[in-house]
Amino acid sequence: MIITGLAVGAVLGIVMQRGRFCVTGMLRDIFLQRSWRTFVGLLVVIAVHAVGLAALTSAGVITPTYDNFAPAAVILGAFIFGFGIILSGGCASGTWYRSGEGLVGSWIALATYAVSTAAMKTGVLSGFTNFMFSWETELTTLPALFGISVWWFVVPFAALTIYLVRHFLTLEAKRPKIARLGNQPAWKRPLHVYTAGALIGLIGVIAWPLSAAAGRNSGLGITTPTAHTLQYITTGDESYLNWGVMLVLGILVGSFIAARSTGEFRVRVPDSVTSVRSVIGGTMMGVGASLAGGCTVGNGMVQTSLFSFQGWIALLFIAIGVGVAAKIFLKPATAAKKKTPDTGTYSTEQSLANETVTSAEDRVLKVADNPAVSPAPLGGLKMATGLINIQPAVSEKLRELGDGYYALDSLGAVCPFPLIEAKDVMQDLQSGQHLVIDFDCTQATDAIPQWCATDGHEVTDFRETGEASWQITVKKG
Repeated sequence: MIITGLAVGAVLGIVMQRGRFCVTGMLRDIFLQRSWRTFVGLLVVIAVHAVGLAALTSAGVITPTYDNFAPAAVILGAFIFGFGIILSGGCASGTWYRSGEGLVGSWIALATYAVSTAAMKTGVLSGFTNFMFSWETELTTLPALFGISVWWFVVPFAALTIYLVRHFLTLEAKRPKIARLGNQPAWKRPLHVYTAGALIGLIGVIAWPLSAAAGRNSGLGITTPTAHTLQYITTGDESYLNWGVMLVLGILVGSFIAARSTGEFRVRVPDSVTSVRSVIGGTMMGVGASLAGGCTVGNGMVQTSLFSFQGWIALLFIAIGVGVAAKIFLKPATAAKKKTPDTGTYSTEQSLANETVTSAEDRVLKVADNPAVSPAPLGGLKMATGLINIQPAVSEKLRELGDGYYALDSLGAVCPFPLIEAKDVMQDLQSGQHLVIDFDCTQATDAIPQWCATDGHEVTDFRETGEASWQITVKKG
């Protein structure tokens, strides 16, 4: 029966990848963009999950058990986890599915997450974990505290979620239409975040009875299965090969299938700073999730849908950790001010053509039309082998292409830095000028167009320029 875990995980990985479903980004947007739009996507997951699990429990199909709330462990662990997911670039499930997109930084974070989780649960740090859980309360869930049916919480929460979804969809309808890739068929376009949320909630409902049938009385979960995956690999003990392990492996497989079939897979090697952050962030994720009793899936989706104290308080302090880390680390890069000669050279790894800019048609440069861009051996990475003439930049981060067009190279930058840098340099441009952004961050294919629609900028061109690489031209409003 554990093979059903692989199937559920594969479907979950496909939906998360196509929906760019990232709880880290949802929480981060609250602090950096003052937007609750994507966070409502998480509420959709919780609402669908809550209705489904309440129905299954009422029908006697599943029998959830509830841990006593351990305040010190949950609060400290959740904060550490939230801080760590900013450094690693994604939460636990996000790290698994982004690994399937070819992000080596996510591979690094996933490895250290697995090691630290195993150390906290059964290894050298298990004593600290037990100590933190030694102080616990009698509190389990809100329905148990008030002695009422869980439906008294499920129905109002679902109604609130429906209201918020309608509110934000109405706002979207009033905004300019979100730009979509112009050279892609409809089936390759990403899912709306609310659609993805509803599907993930439904997958979670289906997962619980399938997991229970395999001897695991739980639903979706990432942290313990990640530790068990490492323990099975290193010890060969088949007791670790369970439904949860198959679930997380399925997420990796499903994400890879989705990314590969839509041209969004490419091996992307991080720079040294990103690699170090991935190591630290992955370690903090494992430590934090072990103390908190779960990650953004186990706590933020499952325990919240059961209305447990652990789930909601953990989600709150994960958000606080995200907010603190975002304020510290998620800032635009600073560029040294220096004189730029009247004529210089500039090259990027993928998207700027290897020619002198002489006409308006040359301002938006295409990799596909550039014979000087040749493939490199790793993951389809391409390198521009020549140089182009440019004009002095208004910002050290920008290169002028002429006639009010400027180039920003965000290739290799992980989410949310392409958006952060674009917003930063846009302040240096005048209304009517164009910013040509080259990037290979999958999440930015949605984040940048959303920003343009919200802030009143016009997307004049948006195209795929290669495997997992895109170019968008934005006219400042």
